[in-house]
Amino acid sequence: MKKTVTVDEWVALFRETGLDDAQMKRWHRAFEKHHPDAHETFLGWLGLPSERIARIREESR
Repeated sequence: MKKTVTVDEWVALFRETGLDDAQMKRWHRAFEKHHPDAHETFLGWLGLPSERIARIREESR
């Protein structure tokens, strides 16, 4: 069993549950608003580089 999930796998899970791009952006905004440190940790867990994490977090504020 893998201990990590790729970004593509995570997005596929979101899509499977019916989320579109706008809904995923709202999810990121809510995550950043309510749990900013955990949001950063989660994005790192997905294996994103620090530059992309910073961009996602900035866009989510």
